[in-house]
Amino acid sequence: MICKTVKAGFECAFMTKNGCSFVNGICATVVDKCEGCGKIIDYESGKYCKVYTDPASKWLNGRCPTATHVKLEIKETQKINPLKASKRASKKA
Repeated sequence: MICKTVKAGFECAFMTKNGCSFVNGICATVVDKCEGCGKIIDYESGKYCKVYTDPASKWLNGRCPTATHVKLEIKETQKINPLKASKRASKKA
């Protein structure tokens, strides 16, 4: 249904005929960690996330799974062939 509370005119899964069925009856605004994300929508009542109704809960376990502004650090480890490693170790000894 179409939201009639904070995101007026936006399709919302929590909106019912009786009003918003989410906790406290309204969506939560974005937190400081969300600043710079591409999924933020700026409404008259504040900034809200397109994906999550409570963005603060998504940052509790580290980072938000849909954050577009946070780059995932991938550490590349060099694969070592165990046979070659044992030969190198025997040569040094």
